[in-house]
Amino acid sequence: MADVRPLRAIRPVTGKAAAIAALPYDVYSRQEAKEAVKGNPDSFLNIDRAETQFDDSVDTYAPCVYEKARDLLWEKVQRGDFLKEEAPCYYIYELTMDGRVQTGIVACASIDDYESGVIKKHENTRADKEADRICHVDTCNAQTGPIFLAYRANPVISSVIEKVKREDPLYDFTADDQVRHRVWVIADTEDIHTLQEAFEGIGQIYIADGHHRAASAVKVGQKRRKKSPGFDGTEAFNYFLSVLFADAELMIMDYNRVVRDLNGLSKEEFLAKTEKIFQVRELGPGERKPTRKGEFSLYLEGKWYLCKVKDKDRSSDPVKGLDVSLLQELLLSPVLGITDPKTDVRIDFVGGIRGLDELERRCGVSGDCACAFAMYPTNIQELFAVADAGLLMPPKSTWFEPKLRSGLFIHDLGR
Repeated sequence: MADVRPLRAIRPVTGKAAAIAALPYDVYSRQEAKEAVKGNPDSFLNIDRAETQFDDSVDTYAPCVYEKARDLLWEKVQRGDFLKEEAPCYYIYELTMDGRVQTGIVACASIDDYESGVIKKHENTRADKEADRICHVDTCNAQTGPIFLAYRANPVISSVIEKVKREDPLYDFTADDQVRHRVWVIADTEDIHTLQEAFEGIGQIYIADGHHRAASAVKVGQKRRKKSPGFDGTEAFNYFLSVLFADAELMIMDYNRVVRDLNGLSKEEFLAKTEKIFQVRELGPGERKPTRKGEFSLYLEGKWYLCKVKDKDRSSDPVKGLDVSLLQELLLSPVLGITDPKTDVRIDFVGGIRGLDELERRCGVSGDCACAFAMYPTNIQELFAVADAGLLMPPKSTWFEPKLRSGLFIHDLGR
C-alpha cells in the first residue's frame, strides 16, 4: 500500500507564481540556463541552477554553487516571495497543453515505498547526476523539484479532484511556452482523509520522470536517518515531493534518434540492409510519422521511409518488445555498429517536443547527422509492464510533456 501524505508546502504568494515557476533544471545546459535567467530574477531556475550566478570559471558542482542556491531560496522566503502552508494539504496541479489536460495530486511520497518497490522504477540512474541533486537538496534543506509519478486511475481520487476543481484556483497562469498551469488547495479534512486512504489502497506507483531526483531525495533521507537514530518516520526527510497522475491522464511523446554516419555504408548499401530486416516503403509528400506500434520512419538524404517490424521479430517480452529495443537490436547495433547507445557519441536523441523538422534539420546540408529515426511513442502501459517485471527500459525511451514547473511547491526538510 502506498504512503502518500499531505505536506506543508512552501509556495509562491498570490501574484508571484507565474514569475517564479520554471522548467526543470535538467532540460537546460549551463549556457541555456544562463540565458534563461537573464532579466528574470524571480525565476526559480536561479535557485535550481545556481551556477548561473557565477562566471564560467566556477565549477557547476562547486560547494559555493549549492550554498548560493540555499541562500537565494531562504532569502526569497524571508523576503515574502513565498509562504509556508499553516497545515498539511494536498494540492491539485493541472497542466493544459495544446488543448489536452492532465491533472495531478501534489503530495509527499515515502522513501520506504521507494526502497520496498511500492514505487517502481524503469530507468537506471547515474552517480554523478545523483550527487548533484543530493548536494542541492542537502544544502538547501529542501526539495525544490517534484518527482513525476503515475498510478492506475482510481475513481475515489478522481471524484475528489473533480469536486475541488469546481472551486476557484489558487494559481492560474499561462507560461511562455503556452502551457496553462492551474493549482487548487485541498485543505478540507475529510477530502484529505479520503485521498490518503485511497492511496493506501493502491499497490503500485510508478516513476514516470525524475529518477535522479527521486534517488537523490531517498539518499538524503537515508543520510539524515543515520544522523537521527531516534527518528520515528514522521520527519520530513522520510518523504519526497511528488505530483501523482492517473495513467489515463498522461501522454508520452516520441523520443527520436539521429545517427552521425552510416558506418561506412553508402546510402544504397544501407537501404538494402534495412530492407532485409524490415518491410520498407518510401513515404509520399506529407507523410513522416509512424502511426502504430511496430513501425518507425527513417529519414535519409531528403526522403522519408516507413519501416515495419516483421512478425517473426516481434516479442512479448516487456523490454525486448519495445520499438526502441527492436530498432536497437535489429538495426542500430548490427548494421550501424552502435552497440551501446548510452555511451556511443555517434548517436543522439531528440525529444518529440522538437518535432520532425528538427530531425530533417540535423540530417540536412548544414546538419551533423546522416540519418534519423522517428519513433512511435512508448505508451504508459508499456512503462508499467517493464517496471512491474522489475526490468529497465533502454535509454531515452519516453519523453513526457508538458513538464512540471519547479518553484510552485517546495518541501522543507526542517531547519
